Amino acid sequence: MSVDTVTGGPPDARSLPAPVRLILLTNGRRISEVLHVVAELRIADLLADHPRTVAELAGLTDSHEESLYRVLRCAAAFGLVTEEEDRRFAENELTVGLRSDIPFGVRDLVLYNGSESVRRPYGEILHTVRTGRPAFEHVFGRPFFAGDGAADTGTTDTGTTQHTGATQDDVAAGEGTEPVGTGALFDRAMTQMSRSTTHLFTSQYDFTRFSRIADIGGGQGFFLSAVLNAVPGATGVLLDRPHVVKDAAHHLAEAGVAERVSIVPGSFFHPLPADCDAYLLKQVLHDWDDEHAVRILRGVRDALGDRAEGRLLVLDHVVAGPNEWDQGKFLDVDMMLRFGGRERTLREWQDLLTAADFALANRPATGRWAVLEARPLPRARSGRAA
Repeated sequence: MSVDTVTGGPPDARSLPAPVRLILLTNGRRISEVLHVVAELRIADLLADHPRTVAELAGLTDSHEESLYRVLRCAAAFGLVTEEEDRRFAENELTVGLRSDIPFGVRDLVLYNGSESVRRPYGEILHTVRTGRPAFEHVFGRPFFAGDGAADTGTTDTGTTQHTGATQDDVAAGEGTEPVGTGALFDRAMTQMSRSTTHLFTSQYDFTRFSRIADIGGGQGFFLSAVLNAVPGATGVLLDRPHVVKDAAHHLAEAGVAERVSIVPGSFFHPLPADCDAYLLKQVLHDWDDEHAVRILRGVRDALGDRAEGRLLVLDHVVAGPNEWDQGKFLDVDMMLRFGGRERTLREWQDLLTAADFALANRPATGRWAVLEARPLPRARSGRAA
């Protein structure tokens, strides 16, 4: 295998020898770091109107011209920007996704994925492989959901940092449940993720059969608003931690549904409102190991009581089968390293639901974000007291 083979292979990686493909895979970290720099410097915004020379870009971003050129040249090699003659760069379809002025941009998600709270645990992935414990705890000395500090921003909503040493059981009890990473960037990134998945979920499932819908762990109500706007006759309940829902009324008002939503500050580990016929858990359970996920599900089962027509709707990823490409398999490693949670296969979802006295009532697609509809099992059948 020659150096030329390694450095100058054709663009179709599948045609390269296996050892060369292995070497190419090690570029993943380089690519993500270059991507993070391009996002941080707002290069996409600067290229929105017209191409610019690297000298212009360096001046506008207070950067070292030659170093910036070499980073952008690398970015152009994997298609993030387009390099033209005379060290001039232009946007392309990938660059546009990093612009801050478009509704469905992903710049904040890119920045968050390159932040300390995401990046550093990957540097200690072997710790998790050997111990089964989240690398996040090993790196930061605390669970992800602990206190109200922000590893990325160094501040909280009140401008302070706190270390509580909260355990998973503290979190389950509703204590120390502020995520490390709380702050403007974290909030914006989670909003972008919600926007990117909302259409996927609402296009898969018909919510019109329900009259009162609870979004448990529903953030500031972005998804609940979308559901209620699609079901004009329904009302909703938005439940999340107090610091999360404190500004929810503003968003709900902007969405035109404020008068139809009851905001409930609280924890999904505590008793839930019992007056709803549908309970949504959107991208909640993948944060948790099976033990805590079952506790959350049993809380919903208790709230449903004897109403056989009530439904639990889990909106989460269903992992594809062996050897199939699935972004969820990458997200699963994220969950393992940060929270001790996991993405689940269809069989794992079925087992989890059964343990909480639910039965799967639909056939969700695999290898994607999906809606899992679950009906409550009679408690007498399961042998577990209500």
